Amino acid sequence: MVSPTLLVGVGGVLGALARHLLGERIDTRTADTLAVNVCGSFLLGLLVAVPVADSVLLLFGTGFCGAFTTFSTFAFETVRLYETGERRRAVATAVLNLAGALGAVALGAVLAGAAG
Repeated sequence: MVSPTLLVGVGGVLGALARHLLGERIDTRTADTLAVNVCGSFLLGLLVAVPVADSVLLLFGTGFCGAFTTFSTFAFETVRLYETGERRRAVATAVLNLAGALGAVALGAVLAGAAG
């Protein structure tokens, strides 16, 4: 049996690397944050809706998705936009991240349920 701490750690390393690589591919800072938050939420929605082993949830749910998605960056970018006078963009960023992530979790769960 693999240690839960090791599973989360390995998943976290993979998620952080994936986050960095995707961030390099997307030019706009707030766009890459939105992309990882929505994609990671979709993956988490899939994972929690299908019967998988606890080790899979630790590796991919807690580890990978936890490191891949980035709430703190989203919060920082939103505040920075607001402080620099880009208030509409700050509100749009907040709404898109929240609605996108919630919608993605729900969609992932529905699709996983339909497939199972």
